[in-house]
Amino acid sequence: INNIAIFVGIIFFVISLSIKFKTYINFIYFLYRSLKSILSYLIKIPLSVFYIFQNKTLKNNLIANRASRKHISSIKKFSKGSREEKERQREFKLDSNEENIFYLPSIELLNEMPVNRKIINNEDNLENTAHMLENVLDDFGIRGEIGRIQAGPVVTRYELEPAPGLRSSRVIGLSDDIARSMSAISTRVAIIPGRNAIGIELPNENRETVYLRELISSKTFEKNYELPLVLGRDTEGNPLVTDLGKMPHLLIAGTTGSGKSVAVNAMILSLLYKLTPENLRFIMIDPKMLELSVYENIPHLLHPVVTEPRKAIIALKWTVKEMNDRYRLMSQLGVRNINSYNGQIRKAKNRGQILTKTLHTGFDPSTGKPTIEKHEIEAEILPHIVVVIDEMADLMLSSGREIEMSVQSLAQKARAAGIHLIVATQRPSVDVITGTIKANLPTRISFQVTSKIDSRTILGEQGAEQLLGKGDMLFMEAASQIIRVHGPFVSDLEVEKVANFLRSTGAPEYLLEITEETEENLSTSEEDKDPLFSEAIDLISREQKVSTSFLQRHLQIGYNRAARIIDRLEDQKIISPANHAGKREIFLDEK
Repeated sequence: INNIAIFVGIIFFVISLSIKFKTYINFIYFLYRSLKSILSYLIKIPLSVFYIFQNKTLKNNLIANRASRKHISSIKKFSKGSREEKERQREFKLDSNEENIFYLPSIELLNEMPVNRKIINNEDNLENTAHMLENVLDDFGIRGEIGRIQAGPVVTRYELEPAPGLRSSRVIGLSDDIARSMSAISTRVAIIPGRNAIGIELPNENRETVYLRELISSKTFEKNYELPLVLGRDTEGNPLVTDLGKMPHLLIAGTTGSGKSVAVNAMILSLLYKLTPENLRFIMIDPKMLELSVYENIPHLLHPVVTEPRKAIIALKWTVKEMNDRYRLMSQLGVRNINSYNGQIRKAKNRGQILTKTLHTGFDPSTGKPTIEKHEIEAEILPHIVVVIDEMADLMLSSGREIEMSVQSLAQKARAAGIHLIVATQRPSVDVITGTIKANLPTRISFQVTSKIDSRTILGEQGAEQLLGKGDMLFMEAASQIIRVHGPFVSDLEVEKVANFLRSTGAPEYLLEITEETEENLSTSEEDKDPLFSEAIDLISREQKVSTSFLQRHLQIGYNRAARIIDRLEDQKIISPANHAGKREIFLDEK
């Protein structure tokens, strides 16, 4: 019993000690939590003071950086012209018929831009982005500072003033890395001509829509352009209108969905809003049969829209013939271009004069003196002719050489005759845009393409692969500096409204002979004729042998010329096509 009592006493003693020990532990833990709270509060006071001071310093630096910026420009509001203030329609008396009155389309047919546009890119956002961009460039070891900031409707250009010794190619090569670091879709980096700055173009979070109506109603469009083409707005928001008469031809390329067809429609509409059928006629070639069919039967058309590749070739050959005929007419009046020719015709009509030309017809048999006669000159106004080819690739696949020869002839000589080309293609490869076509079409527009190779094919340098699509383009005029332009959006309904209005003003006067398959059109053109062709026929008839190398040796010509002669001989059924052994049958009797 005593042992049990001692054991129970020990148990109670242990329990009492454990209870006291737990109380001690709780008390110590309470003291620890209290001290921790006090210490954390004491630490937060100097940290808060430090943070306040640091934020004030950063704010002062931001204000200092903003003050150091040379210029921060928002989207410009360009001056409107007087077109909307005046009458919506202007009437013109056509010289061909004094009773006819032609009305230019009303600007009300085009969609109006929203009255209140939200300004997304304010100065604070631009400044923060510039500061972030400087940090990104510093991470890649690019020394310099952002100077001028120019906000545009689609992109904002940050002008980097590089430190001495920094290569511009190094910054240009980092365009993809800059876009990734800035969480942007794409970034275009290019040198700003005439300044010690590199432009870094970042897309806006919310791009602004450019409307054709605001561009046509601007003062820029009202300038004295011969053939005005509305391209859009540049990176500073200014309207960009160029003159097709000075280009004098235009090559457009871009992938599907890049805005190429919309831009072609905007250019056509800008011409229709400025010129009457007396001054402008179109020849439209549309192998896809979809894009240009809306303009069918407008009075500006010289021929119904051409959709067949074979008829397109004939139409281009007719245009070359028309160019040569115009040169003959201009030589009769002793003028050098179509504007001088039309000016003299108008002066003669206003004065009631009959233009004549003195010709030397021979000699008087009795006196031996030259006989001179006066011939009346046909006094007709020559309108400008704009040939629009919507898809060049389809034509090059069917008859590449004939198309290339016609385009080359027109591009080289058609400017003075008042004939201009607008050539568009969605496949900017070297087999479509050949070296010959590229050399004769110096003014080019590139929309978004898939690779740097396509960009170099069109513009001679990269950058088009970094465009944003939907009308974003690079414009290069006659090998000058490249300009980034944001094209206007033109809906199908707008194009249809303008076309319906023009159709209501009168019927077109078609020249169906443009696509008639005459002997002259089907035969080889003057440029394709070879003076050695008849000599080659005599040689083959005499020797009863024919091959490319045979003609090379005996006529002392190159391979390409000999191959062309062989093709002509085969086309004219003088020789047969080559068999499996490469031999040809000769259908000429031996001389």
